[in-house]
This record gives sequence, C-alpha cells and structure tokens, in this order.
Amino acid sequence: MIYWKLFLANLIANLLGYGGGPASVPLLEHEVVDRYHWYSVHEFSEMVAVGNALPGPIAPELAGYIGFDKAGVLGATVALFATIAPSLILLMMLLGLLMRNRNSPKVKNMTKFVRPAIAVLLAMVAFDFFANAYHTIGIIHVLMISIASFFLLERWGISPVYVICGALLYGAIFLR
Repeated sequence: MIYWKLFLANLIANLLGYGGGPASVPLLEHEVVDRYHWYSVHEFSEMVAVGNALPGPIAPELAGYIGFDKAGVLGATVALFATIAPSLILLMMLLGLLMRNRNSPKVKNMTKFVRPAIAVLLAMVAFDFFANAYHTIGIIHVLMISIASFFLLERWGISPVYVICGALLYGAIFLR
C-alpha cells in the first residue's frame, strides 16, 4: 500500500505542477504533509532546503528522498518513476505523433526552426559554463581543459565518457 501512496503522491504533484519542479513543490507538500502525514511542515521545508542545495532538478530529488525514507530502494524507484511518468508519457505521445507525420511539410518546417533554437540555447549554456568556470577556477585551467577536450574529442575521437572522467580527475588533482 505504501508504494501506491508514494506513486500517487508524486504523480499528482508532478502531473498538476505546471511549470516544473518549483511549481510541484507546494503540491508535493500538500500530499506528504497534509494528506498522508508522513512529515511535518518543518521536516518538509528542510528537505526542500537540502534539495535546493543539491545540483539538479528539485522534484526528482524530493521524490527519491521521500520514497527511500518511506519504503527503501523500491520506494525511491516508484516515487522517481511517478515523478517522471507525466513528462515521459507526453514525450512518447509527441514523438509518436511526430514520427507518424515525419514526411509532412509542416513537421519538416517545424524541425527546421527548432534546430537553430536548440543550437542557440546550447551555445548560451556553454557560454554560461565558461563564464562561471573563468570566475571560479581561472582562465588557465579553463583553456587547458577546453583545448585538451577539443583535441581528445575532435582530433582523436576519444569517447566523451573518458574525456569527462579525465576532466574530473584533472579537477580532483589540480583544483582542490
């Protein structure tokens, strides 16, 4: 029964939480504090504070913690699935619709306009990362990691997994 309650609490909060994780936090609070009485308002606010301090989206972090706290690993799995299920189902439906109509001129025109927008968004994220890295670790380290990554990825065809692991190792050794 606890698994079903975990599933419903997270599904309802994330299905109705239009606007992403921050919009679903009050709905999740209603579910776990008011409906199921698993936590007090104070305990839930502490969970949100810790979740905000961690990198990544808040909704899966809260779901994983609540699920694990209430029902172990299986509970965390159920809660996480319920958190991503609405987006996953809608995405699969949208992709199915796009695949059925992939030869349509309207769909082709849409993808023509979406690709440049995605490229601009990725460029903005990359610029923000570089600016943040410049201010936190300095230009020398940024240039060394960037140039080494370029050559490893583009010139020698090394897998991105190994390049990321190498950058993490570099940071662990030189940027403590």
